[in-house]
Amino acid sequence: MKSFIAALGFLTIIPLPSRWAHEKEALAGSIPFFPMVGLLIGAVVAALDSGFVRLFPPLLASALTVIAMVAVSGGLHMDGLGDTADGFLSSRPREQILEIMRDSRSGVMGVLAIVLIVSLKIAAVASLGAGIRRPVVFLMPLAGRCALVISLFLLPYARKEGGLVSPFLKRCSSLHTLWAVGLLAVAGWVAAGMTGLAIGGAVVIGTVLFSAYVRSKIGGLTGDTLGAVCEIVEVLPALVGAAMTAPHL
Repeated sequence: MKSFIAALGFLTIIPLPSRWAHEKEALAGSIPFFPMVGLLIGAVVAALDSGFVRLFPPLLASALTVIAMVAVSGGLHMDGLGDTADGFLSSRPREQILEIMRDSRSGVMGVLAIVLIVSLKIAAVASLGAGIRRPVVFLMPLAGRCALVISLFLLPYARKEGGLVSPFLKRCSSLHTLWAVGLLAVAGWVAAGMTGLAIGGAVVIGTVLFSAYVRSKIGGLTGDTLGAVCEIVEVLPALVGAAMTAPHL
């Protein structure tokens, strides 16, 4: 229970008065619960989306749904995406990239990355057919949180000194990764059948490819790159769902 509360406190803005939400040992043991938090977020956002599509035109409903996804995490992952874009797209050496990423101020590339990923999410969700929209919206937050676990397993920490993600790196194992991938596959199949399985495959491939890119740039992960992989992978279910249900297929 402590570890689940820690995962919930770390990945969402849900107010949790318990000290478990910030206890290092509880946080370190919370990795298996990341996908479960993704399921919880997905259920809430899918329920909100069902209400939005009844009240508003499709594009506006999609925008509100994406805003809800961002809001539930307090923009934590979006901030990481912006910092990662500022560093990786600076054309600087590794050490300078890490320094740029440490700077809390947003640069042009960071703002552009955030605008592009939000726009892509809105467009992708708006493109989903009525029959597939709710399952895909449900799977999007799960995909992002599973990507966190996979990336933690694949990469070492990039900085010499410890950071926010250090406790997770020491405890993340292949079993955690198999659990995340297995849960994603089962949830995908139950929610969307073959489309759900295709989404699971895209999430794993996308996470592995982005992790390889991160390794090539800075040699390992940081809290910012975890935020980036979460936001980037989160859009993949909507892209796959839209592609597989397009009229030409």
